[in-house]
Amino acid sequence: MGQFVRAAGDDPPLASVAARTTVDVSAPLAGQASNGRWCPCVDRAARAGEPDWGYRRIQGELARLGVGIAASTVWSILQQAGIDPAPRRSSETWREFLRSQASGIVACDFFTVDTVLFRRLYALVFIELATRQVYLAGITANPTGEWATQQARNMIETFVERTEPIRFLIHDRDSKFTAAFDEVFRTEGIRTIRTPVRAPRANAFVERWIGTVRRECLDRILIVNRRHLERVLPVYIRHYNEHRPHRSLDQQPPLGEPPPESKAVVALDRVRRRDALGGLIHEYKAAA
Repeated sequence: MGQFVRAAGDDPPLASVAARTTVDVSAPLAGQASNGRWCPCVDRAARAGEPDWGYRRIQGELARLGVGIAASTVWSILQQAGIDPAPRRSSETWREFLRSQASGIVACDFFTVDTVLFRRLYALVFIELATRQVYLAGITANPTGEWATQQARNMIETFVERTEPIRFLIHDRDSKFTAAFDEVFRTEGIRTIRTPVRAPRANAFVERWIGTVRRECLDRILIVNRRHLERVLPVYIRHYNEHRPHRSLDQQPPLGEPPPESKAVVALDRVRRRDALGGLIHEYKAAA
């Protein structure tokens, strides 16, 4: 159904053009009933179509379509609909940035593991935001900026020799992430992004993985020393990358093979279990 668009206060020439212009309002929008001058085109342009357009730009684009409407009317419509001004409406949130750029982002962080002999060990891990694949860079009892920089040199080839290059590296403001650490990535065209102070959510992907490895592995096993941890973590990371399902990946592991498309019920006698870390982790697969 069509409706004539004519705003009170429009100049006669614009009003005469607007009187001959029809706009589809078959799908009523919120706020239309409270404002007789409502134009659905304004709402659709501001909310979804062109979020970076201000009220004058919207007025100009409507004028090119033959819709005569005053700039003040567009401004009034946006105000009554509760639509923010263009700068705030078009600004990208941190979550939206991570989702849109995930294929080119890697995050890293340190986490600690206390041994049964009351010695603290530090592990440095990297995670790809798009695939959720995790890399263990190294484990040490004495983390320094020089040690972290050397681990960066060891890892850099993993991120540059690929069809889709890494563009950003996210890490916190730990003093171990020195300028030399960032320089290793900068020379390969990877920009480093430091998260705000005391803002773990800004590096949520790696923080969530650290929580996962604690709950599923480290909180359920006693670590004796660094060599012991160097055997345990790679086993869990292999399990995480190749077997453990991920909701964000449609319940598939980062590196695992896709399951068969057959929906037939698998007989229990054909299911095989593989134990890892002395039975702490179980992996189930259907026998061939």
